Amino acid sequence: MTEHHMACPASHQLANALRFLAIDAVEQAKSGHPGAPMGMADIAEVLWRGHLKHNPLNPAWPDRDRFVLSNGHASMLLYALLHLSGYRLGIDELKNFRQMGSRTPGHPEVGLTDGIETTTGPLGQGLANAVGMALAEKLLAQRFNRPGFAVVDHRTWAFLGDGCLMEGISHEVCSLAGVWGLDKLVCFYDDNGISIDGHVAGWFRDDTAGRFKAYGWQVIGPVDGHDAAALEQAISQARAGSGKPTLIICRTTIGWGSPTKAGSHDVHGAPLGAAEIAATRAALGWPHAPFEIPEDIRAAWDHRLAGAAVEGEWQAMFARYRSAHRQLADDFERGAQGGLPEAWPKIRASLLLRASDRQGAVATRKSSQNCLDLLVDALPELLGGSADLTGSNLTAGKHSLAWHEAKNSEVPNYLSYGVREFGMAAIMNGVALHRGLIPYGGTFAVFSDYSRNAIRMSALMRQRVIHVLTHDSIGLGEDGPTHQPVEHAGSLRAIPGLDLWRPCDELETAVAWALALERNDGPSALMLSRQNLPQYSAAAGKADDIGRGGYILSEAEGPLRAVIIATGSEVTLAMAAQAELQAQGVGVRVVSMPCTRRFDQQPAAWKKQVLPGEICRVAIEAALPDFWWKYVGLDGEVLGIAEFGESAPAAELFAYFGLTASHLTQTVLRHVAH
Repeated sequence: MTEHHMACPASHQLANALRFLAIDAVEQAKSGHPGAPMGMADIAEVLWRGHLKHNPLNPAWPDRDRFVLSNGHASMLLYALLHLSGYRLGIDELKNFRQMGSRTPGHPEVGLTDGIETTTGPLGQGLANAVGMALAEKLLAQRFNRPGFAVVDHRTWAFLGDGCLMEGISHEVCSLAGVWGLDKLVCFYDDNGISIDGHVAGWFRDDTAGRFKAYGWQVIGPVDGHDAAALEQAISQARAGSGKPTLIICRTTIGWGSPTKAGSHDVHGAPLGAAEIAATRAALGWPHAPFEIPEDIRAAWDHRLAGAAVEGEWQAMFARYRSAHRQLADDFERGAQGGLPEAWPKIRASLLLRASDRQGAVATRKSSQNCLDLLVDALPELLGGSADLTGSNLTAGKHSLAWHEAKNSEVPNYLSYGVREFGMAAIMNGVALHRGLIPYGGTFAVFSDYSRNAIRMSALMRQRVIHVLTHDSIGLGEDGPTHQPVEHAGSLRAIPGLDLWRPCDELETAVAWALALERNDGPSALMLSRQNLPQYSAAAGKADDIGRGGYILSEAEGPLRAVIIATGSEVTLAMAAQAELQAQGVGVRVVSMPCTRRFDQQPAAWKKQVLPGEICRVAIEAALPDFWWKYVGLDGEVLGIAEFGESAPAAELFAYFGLTASHLTQTVLRHVAH
């Protein structure tokens, strides 16, 4: 491939095609970031034309290399690469950069544009996604490859800048990449010394090479990021195999080619302007009109025939693999498409039956582990983990095998992420994006704040990622307000597309797991109790209704006077209050609402049936009360916690904050008396 590269038109002119597509698109939009595309164009040209394994005619080919632009503000570099390589991204889309309805938004978005592997923009998370993709490749290769059949054999390449390395998440994920020995991960650090505020020496003086060597990475460079031969040599060294992930430090000039703005923050996030663009065209010997690419350069970039040929070789090998290992081939293809096994209906039925048979009080975190005891064995694509809280989150099932405990040919299905909540969540996004595995990971609910931006990104990208968030309320007790999640349920419910489940018992927990696994258009989070809770929904025979998100758990005896809405541990209080009220002749319905988003999606008839408009409503949750007013109305009432918690045993805390059956009873009586 190197010989083909050298036989093509001069390398700098091939890179200039990228530069000027970026320059022209940013200028036309009057918005964008031309500096990084101009500075990284030479690196991109050498990588994409000489080393990247991909097929523009089939962007979803499972064994393609993954390319991640972690510094997503340089999006026009990626759009130019996709356009020139032959992906379904025409020149009109580049001309429509950053405009409504285009497939070239300000930052790359997966699912919108062919060839984009992840949505980047929040710096550092693209790098974390790349670690997740490389992790998935390594695990899938262990599971599916057989002698003579390397059906999983690709690399993950990532571009990143100073901002990505300044973000703390880079430490979390790069440390793990070194521990895991992700030797097919290659990152190019655009070391241009510039960020938005100017020269980074005023705030970023890390010994980056020393830092990554300490993580256990192979570090190459610094190399001249504008020297094609030096870049070829660095990439070849990275491909040679060291057993470690590789960081190639590339010294570049931001805005390379711009006569007066190169090397300054002036070119980072603003158009060059007509005069500077004209001067840059003259300086780089590019006399062509905006968005015009000479045919010889366009032909040298076109990768459609070469990409189809490479994939064709793989498809022929996979056909032989199918003949020799039919079940493995079927499982591989199913995983690549995100499907569940053919036996899933039976697995699901068994899961719900076991949950329905549960007797006695059980913490929902333990109920979740009971589910995992079945699911991990039945679904080899499950990849679990915890941020150093396995024994508290109960995220390891009977059939979980931790990475650090696997021996010889054993394929691990569980990761100890260490105290790295944000890194864990973002790595899981990368695993999900790669396809083939379904990631779940645990931490305390209060620490979802550390993970929140990655949880938001999984929702934005519509990825099947499952967050297990235990110790869901003041019910955790003596650890005090630093560990008691008061505002977190409402905060997570506010993320569009995230299913937040707060189950009251084992059957609700099992339904939450089943629907989280069946969902292929977004993430789910399970908020689970530390304290033991009674079994209610199974006794009521409500398995089918739970999936609607909100349902009648216990109907009133006699005329209906009020509705109590509750979630999680507070369902116990609602049921006790119902009994007290009915003893006084007041008919009360208890509605369990484990997932408000699911309930909101139900037909109006269902919502009206569950929450009749003319009946008094009271909601109770050991959390910030603001969220619940949309269900109770201004004439209703919400019992919650509008302040931070306290350090005390759980029972004392519930009494202190007025979250008791007696207080709930008096609240309902006060409302029905009017």
